[in-house]
Amino acid sequence: MQTTGIHHVAIIASNYERSKKFYVEILGFSIIQETFRAERNSYKLDLRVGENSQIELFSFPHPPQRASNPEACGLRHLAFKVQDIEQAVIDLQSYNVAVEDIRVDEITGKKFTFFKDPDNLPLEIYEL
Repeated sequence: MQTTGIHHVAIIASNYERSKKFYVEILGFSIIQETFRAERNSYKLDLRVGENSQIELFSFPHPPQRASNPEACGLRHLAFKVQDIEQAVIDLQSYNVAVEDIRVDEITGKKFTFFKDPDNLPLEIYEL
């Protein structure tokens, strides 16, 4: 099998409207399409991330909580590329998003830091 990239990452939100606001208004992702699936009582929101990636934001009635933070098997965190990490931190903090101190990747020498979405999903910003 030959892959050419990541198409999307799927996220299930406990509060759809709160998470939609976070990903659209705070992180600045644009809406591709929003669909309500009546048979599942569920929304699916397709969001554009950069030029070639997407997030699918789902709502489901009564989803279980995340197993642990963040060291359980499975997805550890989701990382987004930024040009200016200091400005990205300022932008996040202007929305009262708690952001960890900026660190330097000991392997690449690049700056990065972590913050959380409304459901405590660990997110990372990584400077190019």
